[in-house]
Amino acid sequence: MQFTIKGQTISVNVPTWAGLEARVEACLVDRKGFALATINLDHLVKLNTNKNFRDAYLRQDFVVADGNPIVWMSRLAGKPVQLIPGSDAILPLSRIAARHQVPVAFVGSTDESLQAAKAFLETVVPGLNVALCLSPPMGFDPLGAEAEAVLRQVEASGAGLCFVAFGAPKQEILSAFGREIAPSVGFASIGAGLDFFGGSQKRAPEWARSLAMEWLWRMVNNPRRLTVRYLKCFLILPRQVLQALALRVRKEL
Repeated sequence: MQFTIKGQTISVNVPTWAGLEARVEACLVDRKGFALATINLDHLVKLNTNKNFRDAYLRQDFVVADGNPIVWMSRLAGKPVQLIPGSDAILPLSRIAARHQVPVAFVGSTDESLQAAKAFLETVVPGLNVALCLSPPMGFDPLGAEAEAVLRQVEASGAGLCFVAFGAPKQEILSAFGREIAPSVGFASIGAGLDFFGGSQKRAPEWARSLAMEWLWRMVNNPRRLTVRYLKCFLILPRQVLQALALRVRKEL
């Protein structure tokens, strides 16, 4: 599945859970860095208006589908992909890191949330070693000197996998920068995932997720922040659907 944005193509290049786990495991075993992004409609909105975000996305090694609309459009395009939310990727990737004794770092969110997530994950994932929890201050520039210092700390900690929890576009921009500064580290952008494990945010209940209604549950619980965001997402849907149909037509020719 691919998207054309400002003349540039961004592809979901890891379509399945099995593929993601295999590719991450190979990188961790070889201590080879990577950047992982989880694309959704909100990202597509931001990619249309933020050049730094587009540049960062083009430098991601792995892109997976985070959001049912992306999955549905992939089926429409005849190139089906599985739903792989960043939050759901934390546990399986942590298990891979633990299995190969690769230390992990947490960057973003708040120190309290990161420490709580560390305590939880080290309990439920035997052998997991969270070597660093780092919460930069508000206004943190993911391309500035502070970002470089953070990335150097991640590298110095010995971490081979770093979960980046800022939200888009900051986390993807930092992860792309990390590929330059700490090339042996894998950076996975996971949004609020660590906050869910740390208990500072509550994820939508299972019934809402199973009905593909997590977005509505979130909007009802935080209308001031999310109503406009989701409206923008709905407004780009027609164009994205047409792009998916065009991909299907080209495939069938």
